[in-house]
Amino acid sequence: MVLALTHENETQIRIVKIKEGTVIDHISAGRALDVLQILGITGKEGSVVSIGMNISSSRIATKDIVKIEDRHLKDSEVDKIALVAPDATINTIRDYKVEKKTRVVLPHTITNVIECPNPRCVTNKEREPIEAKYEVVSDHPIKLKCNYCWTLIDEKDIILQFAG
Repeated sequence: MVLALTHENETQIRIVKIKEGTVIDHISAGRALDVLQILGITGKEGSVVSIGMNISSSRIATKDIVKIEDRHLKDSEVDKIALVAPDATINTIRDYKVEKKTRVVLPHTITNVIECPNPRCVTNKEREPIEAKYEVVSDHPIKLKCNYCWTLIDEKDIILQFAG
């Protein structure tokens, strides 16, 4: 992030373009840190990460944006981001240009991304080779229902699983 001085005592914050990497845009305001948590980014990796929070947007009132230099996201990471930022767009940047722009898609069914918080659920039994599968009950706010025990899980619980 670059802090540029303008007129007397006035400052303007500007996030510079990146040469190579990923820009995650249109994240719901206040969710940028959740996205970083999902991606396992702590700041100790040595990569340059720029975060803009509560930025004015014409599409949504306010938004967050994350720029990650020298890292391209895997499909599985994009699927996880959809769980906390269902309106986000993912921009793949190469040589300072947007090579690919995609909108995250929250599928109707989520399989093997998170664990069922119900310890008695069949998906948590070691001797049962059953994948955790959820139906999306609501996408704003995110609410999932386990297909086996019907336990409901919300955004807060989803984010907690990615923190571990």
